[in-house]
Amino acid sequence: MFKPISLYIGLRYTRARRSNHFISFIALVSMIGLTLGVAVLITVMSVMNGFDRELKNRVLGMIPQATVSSNQILTDWPVLAEKIKKHPHVAGVAPFTQLQGMITAQGQVSGLMVNGIDPKYERNVSIIQDHMAAGSIDNLKQGEFGIVLGKQLTDALALGLGDSVTLVLPEATASPAGVMPRFKRFKIVGIFDIGAEVDSTMGYIALNDASALLRLPAGAQGIRMKMDDIFLAKDVSQEIVKTLPPDFYATDWTYTQGNLFNAIKMEKAMVSLLLFLIVLVAAFNIVSSLVMVVTDKKADIAILRTLGASPATITKIFMVQGTVIGVIGTVSGAILGIIFATTISGFMGWLNDTFGLHLFDAYFVRYLPSYLRWEDVIKIVSASLILSFLATVYPARRAAKVQPAEALRYE
Repeated sequence: MFKPISLYIGLRYTRARRSNHFISFIALVSMIGLTLGVAVLITVMSVMNGFDRELKNRVLGMIPQATVSSNQILTDWPVLAEKIKKHPHVAGVAPFTQLQGMITAQGQVSGLMVNGIDPKYERNVSIIQDHMAAGSIDNLKQGEFGIVLGKQLTDALALGLGDSVTLVLPEATASPAGVMPRFKRFKIVGIFDIGAEVDSTMGYIALNDASALLRLPAGAQGIRMKMDDIFLAKDVSQEIVKTLPPDFYATDWTYTQGNLFNAIKMEKAMVSLLLFLIVLVAAFNIVSSLVMVVTDKKADIAILRTLGASPATITKIFMVQGTVIGVIGTVSGAILGIIFATTISGFMGWLNDTFGLHLFDAYFVRYLPSYLRWEDVIKIVSASLILSFLATVYPARRAAKVQPAEALRYE
């Protein structure tokens, strides 16, 4: 005979057709609720993880994670760079000079943050070379006044590789015609496509060309650093500054992107909590369906008790029945959630492009990122299974308390 008997009877009850179809409907609703709750929770967590990853990899791959700058131009920046690079948490260093201006081309104007870089060093701290749509940052050479722009900006201005643009600096220059802003003609030698907001706001020129525009000696304003852990950027940069002369100061990504990162982190926590309530409601449905099953099966319970079944055996029978509902709902939800999480980026991209919905214009990336983390799947599945199991305890204990004589009195 099949043993244990409680598992056998519990599985039979789960598969059996009931005379009361309403009870079967409630059990089905419970299972569907668990499936949808787990699937949606996995999908949403994956999307929030995707935004979190894109912020770290793309946005923080382009903007400085941390910088050490001086009030004076650094003509001997290689010495400082080698000193900073010795810190155990610094993975890469590069010189930079930063200036703000406007790009004008074909009668259109756009604001731009221009970074003077050394291509040889820049690839150690930035992901730009890995996302070049045309040209290369190696084309930035001193005295040639080339510029690398983002694809979003070049598309908006209808520009391409080899076209010329005019960079307008906000600094005024006296001339016989009066005070005039400073202009300089640049040739586009590269176009990068990060797929983020920086594509329309950032540009790159040669380091010494930036110094020439600012009418400063050849050098750099500061040293940009890449960390082995971005969350150490603030502490490490402050620690390095303490070893340098008083005119040095440090900045890090938390000043420019910290609010965005914290907003994503808080939104992820709140959305996860709200969606977890769906799983909790489905677990309560298991309680109600099992309570009704116990009421419907009182005669069967009484017969089992008269045949020698112990209260523990009766408890296990109904715990098996509720657990089966929880397992099927959870596993189905996990499978659907994994499918949704791995396909939602492509589907939403197709939907956005096909119907021209502009769904992601308000975000710092131009698509819906999704990153499935298996540890999140394990946590969600485990929580759902535990809730489903706990939901069976009260109905099962109630079934064990059924008195055979009282239940069979009117049968």
